Amino acid sequence: MFTSQGPTLRELAAQALSSIEDGYDLLAPKFDHTPFRTPDRMLRAVGDTLRDLGPFDAGLDVCCGTGAGVGALLPLCRERVTGVDFSTGMLAEARASVTGRVGGPAVEWVRADARDLPFSGAFDLAVSFGAFGHFLPAERPRLFAEVGRALRPGGVFAFPIGAPQPLTSPLYWALLGFDGVMRARNLLWRPPFVMYYRTFPLRDVREDLVRAGFTVRLRPLEEFGRRADGSPHWCLVEARKT
Repeated sequence: MFTSQGPTLRELAAQALSSIEDGYDLLAPKFDHTPFRTPDRMLRAVGDTLRDLGPFDAGLDVCCGTGAGVGALLPLCRERVTGVDFSTGMLAEARASVTGRVGGPAVEWVRADARDLPFSGAFDLAVSFGAFGHFLPAERPRLFAEVGRALRPGGVFAFPIGAPQPLTSPLYWALLGFDGVMRARNLLWRPPFVMYYRTFPLRDVREDLVRAGFTVRLRPLEEFGRRADGSPHWCLVEARKT
């Protein structure tokens, strides 16, 4: 799973026994050498789909990590792109790795909790990649409300979401086992480290988005093909602020 440049088992254990913020501060220098970074293939597929919904003036990457999503937003936005994360270490890596183009949109980095964003009506596009497992289901309404507050009327909140894994899939059991281990860890150890893979089902997510004032549309990401029943393996959720 990890390259020789990635974290050691000891470093991963230290991260897992820390808080979320401290854990990502520790992991930040090697994060891009782990499977946790959003693959470039996914970033390209999302960018290609969003291009048809633009143009956009200002874009926001929620829980930006080391800035991969910010890099994907730069070709889509005309004025500025902002990455927000609560890990100082991740933001430091993002600043070092992502640079704007001459004549392109400005790049900004803001340290903040996604559940308390310091923006109001500032963006017409917001994205997020791979971060929703860090929010418990009860926190989703607040998270979505904060993103909605950061958007202008008619603004789009977009993120990829995968189809549920069938019971016969080894990945289904791997994710189930991971979530079980994390629940046990959080019962026995403090501070908690919230990271679950099976707490973001599309039906519940759609309902929470609608309650937060969004209209929701799904756009298949054909880059990843379709399942035997014809449904896409991955979709882009297009939540538009009404």
